[in-house]
Amino acid sequence: MKAQALIVGLSLVLSGTGMAQDSLDCRFAGSWPFGPAGVTTLDTSRNLLFCSSSGGIYVLDVSDSANPVKQSEIGTEDVVRGLCYLNGYLYVADDDAGLRVISVSDAAHPVETGFCETPAPAWDVVVAGSYAYVADAESGLRVISIANPANPVEVGFYDTPGFAYGVAVVGNHAYVADGGPGLRVVSVSDPAHPVEVGSCDTPGGAVDVAVVGNHAYVADNYYGLQVISVSNPANPTIVGSCGTPDLAVDVAVVGNYAYVAVYGSGLKVISISDPANPAEVGSIGNPGYALGVDATADYAYVASDFAGLRVISVSDPAHPADVGSFTTPDYHGGVAVAGNYAYEAESDRGLRVISISDPLHSTEAGLYDTPGQACDVALSGDYAYVADLDGLCIVSVSDPAHPTGVGRCATPDWALDVAVDGDYAYIADLQSGLRVMSILNPASPVEVGFYDTPGGAQGVAVAADYAYVADGPNGLRVISITDPANPTEVGFCETPGDATGVALSGDYAYVADNAGGLRVISVSDPAHPSEVGSCAINASRMAILGNHAFLNVNSPGGLAVVSITDPANPTEVGHYYFTGNSGVAVDSNYVYVTDHRTGLWIYESYEAGIQEMSSAEIPTPNAGPTIVRGALRLGVDSRQNREYRAELLNVSGRKVLDLHHGTNDVSGLAPGIYFVRQPSRIAKVILTE
Repeated sequence: MKAQALIVGLSLVLSGTGMAQDSLDCRFAGSWPFGPAGVTTLDTSRNLLFCSSSGGIYVLDVSDSANPVKQSEIGTEDVVRGLCYLNGYLYVADDDAGLRVISVSDAAHPVETGFCETPAPAWDVVVAGSYAYVADAESGLRVISIANPANPVEVGFYDTPGFAYGVAVVGNHAYVADGGPGLRVVSVSDPAHPVEVGSCDTPGGAVDVAVVGNHAYVADNYYGLQVISVSNPANPTIVGSCGTPDLAVDVAVVGNYAYVAVYGSGLKVISISDPANPAEVGSIGNPGYALGVDATADYAYVASDFAGLRVISVSDPAHPADVGSFTTPDYHGGVAVAGNYAYEAESDRGLRVISISDPLHSTEAGLYDTPGQACDVALSGDYAYVADLDGLCIVSVSDPAHPTGVGRCATPDWALDVAVDGDYAYIADLQSGLRVMSILNPASPVEVGFYDTPGGAQGVAVAADYAYVADGPNGLRVISITDPANPTEVGFCETPGDATGVALSGDYAYVADNAGGLRVISVSDPAHPSEVGSCAINASRMAILGNHAFLNVNSPGGLAVVSITDPANPTEVGHYYFTGNSGVAVDSNYVYVTDHRTGLWIYESYEAGIQEMSSAEIPTPNAGPTIVRGALRLGVDSRQNREYRAELLNVSGRKVLDLHHGTNDVSGLAPGIYFVRQPSRIAKVILTE
């Protein structure tokens, strides 16, 4: 129901990813975009709760509040910032993907019916009558007709002076939590022409608002809860306040109580029976970070980031108590793929199995909670081998829906990566180097040898008789494993940065060297590995598919595609931008990327640079290349009739120009082939002199 608040003075809690758009080298094929819990909303008539999980939404039956039961999963295009339920439809403020409308009349089979893109990231949404009101960040309040849920259309807007985080609507007025400028009161009596009629500058940063009767209750970040009289909408006035020990980021009001999500301090219950003197009457701490709250008379539902959803009894407001929970995904780490399943190492949650038989509709298939913190995973036969921070955990995945732990072997330091070859598993164990374990009996793995590398072993790959270890500040170490009981270093190659990941192809080792970029090292003579090429990409993990290396990029983030056709001259040929990349794997023509907060993303690899989407994928009458001389003209999307957003990219996938509705001057660009990337399509243009 509430917007996920930006925490002023701290980093953004969830970073938008631009998930819906295609890279120009990898076509988006599907995702399982679930991560930490962010916001909630209720369907009280059916005892359903909708809980955002980064880029996804869980539909939960809370008839038994102590035991929420998942009914279904909904994947969205971007990070879910706000939710609102009304009359069988779920309205989603979906960051850069705008407003999404989802039919949840059948809770087990939700279906998106329509969407309306917005000019800025959509942070919150509320529905009143035939209109959805979207708090749209720097683009203020957007008014969208939902008379036809299959075709929501913007009919009006008011650009507030600040950053619209939250919105509430009562009668003919919308109340916008607008960050620094405080609360803005906007008349929506004419939805096509909303106009501000009043404002109140709160002392902090207004990030959410609830309105009951003649009062607006504002979550005001560092300044807690502000109570504002709106009996005269033209002159809203602060009449009371209640401080909180940390950032107030969300608020729900039921009866005489305001329930405030306080970022680092959990839930605060504040009596508002006297609005001029709001007073805290109860509180409960939080194992994670409280980001969103919704409430009924008996329960508060707190979205608590990596701690998931918490169900709190508030029947006695002075003594709120935990009564139930629903676990959402944790930090997404490494990934491996076999057949129709992807296997994710997911920190405290363990090993998660995701069905990818239909990439566009990937779903969770199974979960095994490993004893430690799952960092990476390798597959062999019917087993998944998990680098579980404090050792190796072996999980049977013969039935992917029911993964089962069968064996474990501790390591002396942090097990960060794992490779499997034959009857042995090779563990990169940070300060304890390379550990070699016999897995001949998966139920009883045992260490048979080790080699203590000079640096910090963070990544490992194995081929033939050698293990190749990314050894932090000591570069690439080549270790003979001819005798697994006595692994011996035979060669090394220093790298300029911090070697964190390694992949092998032919006679070359490709090392992700963080700030040192991608280093290509010839290992045709393992005793004398030597660097032959490099590419300045700050990355920590990679995978090789054909003539391309796919790297997870630390800065500026995302997935980089590098041609390694000539190993001496690796060249970046494309880039898909998002944040928080953790792991990458390849299988057939697909690339699987884990983003540490937003789950699994699947791309179909193009072997030769940029390709357009097929005409069947682009619902437009003009899918062919356009020849342009000097000026590129773009029209308005007739479905939305609003500001146009697009960008022009060169053949390597780099943005060269932001585009707008109307005429764009491209006379300063070199002639050649370019691509216009729009929110729902990619189209080729040819610039001529």
